[in-house]
Amino acid sequence: MVRIALGIEYDGAGFAGWQSQAHGNTVQDAVEKALAAVAGQPLRVACAGRTDAGVHALAQVVHFDCAVLRPETAWVRGVNAHSPARVAVRWAKEVGPDFHARFSARSRAYRYVLLNRAVRPALLAGRVGWFHQPLDVEAMRAAAGCLVGEHDFSAFRAAECQAKSPVKHLYRADIEVQGDCIVFDFHANAFLHHMIRNLVSSLVYIGKGKHPAVWMAELLQARDRQRAAPTFAADGLYFAGVEYDAVWQLPETGRIIVADSILPVMP
Repeated sequence: MVRIALGIEYDGAGFAGWQSQAHGNTVQDAVEKALAAVAGQPLRVACAGRTDAGVHALAQVVHFDCAVLRPETAWVRGVNAHSPARVAVRWAKEVGPDFHARFSARSRAYRYVLLNRAVRPALLAGRVGWFHQPLDVEAMRAAAGCLVGEHDFSAFRAAECQAKSPVKHLYRADIEVQGDCIVFDFHANAFLHHMIRNLVSSLVYIGKGKHPAVWMAELLQARDRQRAAPTFAADGLYFAGVEYDAVWQLPETGRIIVADSILPVMP
């Protein structure tokens, strides 16, 4: 029995999220079907971070156990040959039996790409969020600054969140402007369900002038989901990378692989 780790990217539009469901229209279902075609037997995968319907991934990591031997190239080219065009394995590597895509992760990163212009997107529909009014980026940056550190993020947690604790450590909350897009990058030890989309929506409320920047700190302190802004659209959200200990010798040396050059949705 060998354990294999895969790096996967996917366009989440049209999928009902990552996690396998009875109807079969999920990313996990597509990946497992392709793996089974290569292995000649059913295989189950575990991922670093489950994504919701419509959410994309630049760098998802999964692992699976298999009783048959295949070269690592087969887990890339073979799986891609049997996968939908919107799903692609980027790399494969044999790992030790104690590696776990989720529990071995030291941190994770998400990116949200928001188109901020008067006219809705056409070519980028489903791949970026959209807000029509001009946004005050400096006010949003000031608000995002108070999010860094260890906090109780209950105000940004979905009701169906299954995390044992709402306390997470956010290492980074950066906001950059690239053309007509505002790019939000978040890096933390872990995230709550809908946490990024809820953070972005509240930052947009601040950016459009509905609340001052200090409102974000007030939301953190109140720990009340009802006081924060409604959940923002999934379209512009990307699972952007996972950090593992270098001992696993994964591609990109286990680092977060969010970089300014990684913006495939931009024309």
